[in-house]
Amino acid sequence: MVLQRVNSASVSIDGKEYSSIKLGYLLLVGIQDDDTEEELDYLIRKITNLRIFEDDQHKMNLNVKQVNGSILSVSQFTLYADTKHGNRPSFVKAGKPEYAEKLYNKFNDKLALSGIKVSTGIFGADMKVDIQNDGPCTIIFDTDNK
Repeated sequence: MVLQRVNSASVSIDGKEYSSIKLGYLLLVGIQDDDTEEELDYLIRKITNLRIFEDDQHKMNLNVKQVNGSILSVSQFTLYADTKHGNRPSFVKAGKPEYAEKLYNKFNDKLALSGIKVSTGIFGADMKVDIQNDGPCTIIFDTDNK
Protein backbone atom coordinates (compact mmCIF):
# COMPACT_ATOMS: atom_id res chain seq x y z
CA MET A 1 0.00 0.00 0.00
CA VAL A 2 1.07 3.55 -0.74
CA LEU A 3 0.05 6.37 1.61
CA GLN A 4 0.33 9.99 0.54
CA ARG A 5 -0.23 12.91 2.86
CA VAL A 6 -2.49 15.33 0.99
CA ASN A 7 -4.02 18.77 1.29
CA SER A 8 -6.82 17.43 -0.92
CA ALA A 9 -7.61 14.47 -3.15
CA SER A 10 -10.54 13.39 -5.29
CA VAL A 11 -11.67 10.54 -7.51
CA SER A 12 -13.65 11.07 -10.70
CA ILE A 13 -15.43 8.36 -12.64
CA ASP A 14 -16.88 8.93 -16.11
CA GLY A 15 -16.00 12.62 -15.86
CA LYS A 16 -17.90 13.19 -12.59
CA GLU A 17 -16.41 13.63 -9.15
CA TYR A 18 -17.26 10.55 -7.12
CA SER A 19 -15.59 11.37 -3.79
CA SER A 20 -13.15 13.85 -2.31
CA ILE A 21 -11.34 14.80 0.88
CA LYS A 22 -9.47 17.79 2.19
CA LEU A 23 -6.51 17.30 4.57
CA GLY A 24 -5.60 13.67 5.18
CA TYR A 25 -4.33 10.59 3.39
CA LEU A 26 -4.74 9.18 -0.07
CA LEU A 27 -4.30 5.41 0.15
CA LEU A 28 -3.51 3.35 -2.94
CA VAL A 29 -4.49 -0.14 -1.82
CA GLY A 30 -3.35 -3.35 -3.51
CA ILE A 31 -4.51 -6.77 -2.35
CA GLN A 32 -2.89 -10.17 -2.94
CA ASP A 33 -4.61 -13.55 -2.62
CA ASP A 34 -2.59 -14.46 0.47
CA ASP A 35 -3.51 -11.24 2.35
CA THR A 36 -5.60 -11.81 5.48
CA GLU A 37 -7.44 -9.81 8.12
CA GLU A 38 -4.20 -9.88 10.13
CA GLU A 39 -2.58 -7.68 7.45
CA LEU A 40 -5.63 -5.40 7.44
CA ASP A 41 -5.47 -4.95 11.21
CA TYR A 42 -1.73 -4.23 11.03
CA LEU A 43 -2.23 -1.60 8.31
CA ILE A 44 -5.11 0.06 10.12
CA ARG A 45 -3.05 0.29 13.31
CA LYS A 46 -0.10 1.79 11.42
CA ILE A 47 -2.19 4.20 9.31
CA THR A 48 -4.27 5.58 12.16
CA ASN A 49 -1.27 6.10 14.46
CA LEU A 50 1.28 7.28 11.88
CA ARG A 51 2.58 10.68 13.01
CA ILE A 52 3.42 12.58 9.82
CA PHE A 53 1.50 15.83 10.30
CA GLU A 54 3.35 18.82 11.72
CA ASP A 55 2.74 20.09 15.24
CA ASP A 56 3.17 23.73 16.29
CA GLN A 57 6.94 23.17 16.43
CA HIS A 58 6.94 22.08 12.73
CA LYS A 59 7.85 18.49 13.65
CA MET A 60 6.06 15.46 12.21
CA ASN A 61 4.34 14.57 15.44
CA LEU A 62 0.57 14.36 14.82
CA ASN A 63 -1.56 11.57 13.38
CA VAL A 64 -4.51 11.89 11.01
CA LYS A 65 -7.06 11.87 13.84
CA GLN A 66 -5.26 14.68 15.68
CA VAL A 67 -5.52 16.97 12.65
CA ASN A 68 -9.16 15.98 12.00
CA GLY A 69 -8.11 14.52 8.66
CA SER A 70 -9.89 12.16 6.30
CA ILE A 71 -8.87 9.22 4.13
CA LEU A 72 -9.50 8.59 0.45
CA SER A 73 -8.93 4.89 -0.23
CA VAL A 74 -8.48 3.81 -3.86
CA SER A 75 -8.03 0.21 -5.00
CA GLN A 76 -4.95 -0.22 -7.17
CA PHE A 77 -4.03 -3.69 -8.42
CA THR A 78 -1.18 -2.21 -10.49
CA LEU A 79 0.87 -1.93 -7.28
CA TYR A 80 1.66 -5.60 -7.89
CA ALA A 81 3.00 -5.11 -11.42
CA ASP A 82 5.87 -7.45 -12.27
CA THR A 83 8.23 -5.76 -14.71
CA LYS A 84 11.10 -8.25 -14.63
CA HIS A 85 10.50 -9.64 -18.11
CA GLY A 86 9.80 -7.60 -21.20
CA ASN A 87 8.18 -4.20 -21.38
CA ARG A 88 4.58 -5.12 -20.63
CA PRO A 89 3.91 -5.60 -16.90
CA SER A 90 2.33 -8.76 -15.59
CA PHE A 91 -0.28 -8.53 -12.84
CA VAL A 92 -0.42 -12.19 -11.80
CA LYS A 93 0.67 -11.24 -8.25
CA ALA A 94 -2.43 -9.08 -7.75
CA GLY A 95 -5.34 -10.71 -5.95
CA LYS A 96 -8.21 -12.25 -7.85
CA PRO A 97 -10.88 -9.55 -8.22
CA GLU A 98 -13.56 -11.30 -6.15
CA TYR A 99 -11.23 -11.83 -3.19
CA ALA A 100 -9.46 -8.48 -3.52
CA GLU A 101 -12.74 -6.54 -3.60
CA LYS A 102 -14.03 -8.35 -0.52
CA LEU A 103 -10.84 -7.63 1.44
CA TYR A 104 -10.64 -4.03 0.16
CA ASN A 105 -14.21 -3.37 1.36
CA LYS A 106 -13.48 -4.99 4.72
CA PHE A 107 -10.35 -2.85 5.04
CA ASN A 108 -12.33 0.35 4.43
CA ASP A 109 -15.10 -0.70 6.83
CA LYS A 110 -12.59 -1.45 9.60
CA LEU A 111 -10.71 1.78 8.91
CA ALA A 112 -13.95 3.77 9.26
CA LEU A 113 -14.61 2.08 12.62
CA SER A 114 -11.44 3.75 13.92
CA GLY A 115 -13.29 7.07 13.86
CA ILE A 116 -11.79 8.53 10.69
CA LYS A 117 -13.97 9.64 7.78
CA VAL A 118 -13.19 7.27 4.90
CA SER A 119 -14.14 7.93 1.28
CA THR A 120 -13.45 5.52 -1.58
CA GLY A 121 -13.43 5.07 -5.29
CA ILE A 122 -15.20 2.15 -6.95
CA PHE A 123 -13.32 -1.14 -7.05
CA GLY A 124 -12.33 -2.02 -10.62
CA ALA A 125 -13.56 1.27 -12.11
CA ASP A 126 -11.51 3.46 -14.44
CA MET A 127 -10.81 6.29 -12.01
CA LYS A 128 -9.08 9.61 -12.38
CA VAL A 129 -7.36 10.60 -9.14
CA ASP A 130 -6.53 14.24 -8.49
CA ILE A 131 -4.00 14.81 -5.70
CA GLN A 132 -2.52 17.85 -4.03
CA ASN A 133 0.31 16.05 -2.28
CA ASP A 134 1.55 17.73 0.91
CA GLY A 135 5.31 17.76 1.22
CA PRO A 136 5.39 15.56 -0.75
CA CYS A 137 5.18 12.93 1.94
CA THR A 138 4.74 9.37 0.66
CA ILE A 139 5.02 6.19 2.76
CA ILE A 140 5.02 2.63 1.43
CA PHE A 141 3.67 -0.19 3.59
CA ASP A 142 4.65 -3.77 2.71
CA THR A 143 2.88 -6.29 4.93
CA ASP A 144 5.24 -9.01 3.70
CA ASN A 145 8.02 -7.16 5.59
CA LYS A 146 6.18 -5.91 8.68
